[in-house]
Amino acid sequence: MSVKKEIQQLNNRLDKCKNKLSAAVSRRDQPVIAQFDKEIEQLNKKLNQLKHKESYDLNKERKILLDMPFQRELSKEEQADLGQLKKKVKGIVVVHPLTKIGKELRLEVVTGFAPKEF
Repeated sequence: MSVKKEIQQLNNRLDKCKNKLSAAVSRRDQPVIAQFDKEIEQLNKKLNQLKHKESYDLNKERKILLDMPFQRELSKEEQADLGQLKKKVKGIVVVHPLTKIGKELRLEVVTGFAPKEF
């Protein structure tokens, strides 16, 4: 399972636990309150670990792209025919500015990163 899906599932479980906790608080059911407090704490801990892993992987990918010797903005014609461009330039990585990695790199336009000039 991807990290993104796992984070979403944990957020859903956390939301359910918080709702059940509020119901238990209104009933003044101490054993149930303690159980959900413990479960919420565990879910928060796991969620923080996954978010850290996701940011670590994103930072690792960002460093790999920045270490590539050549990068430039892609023209509209190149963007329209990316298949041809990828066949012509082996190892090219195209990054759109609205993706996570594009935002991390603070890109303004679609950019190509490659090990050799293209």
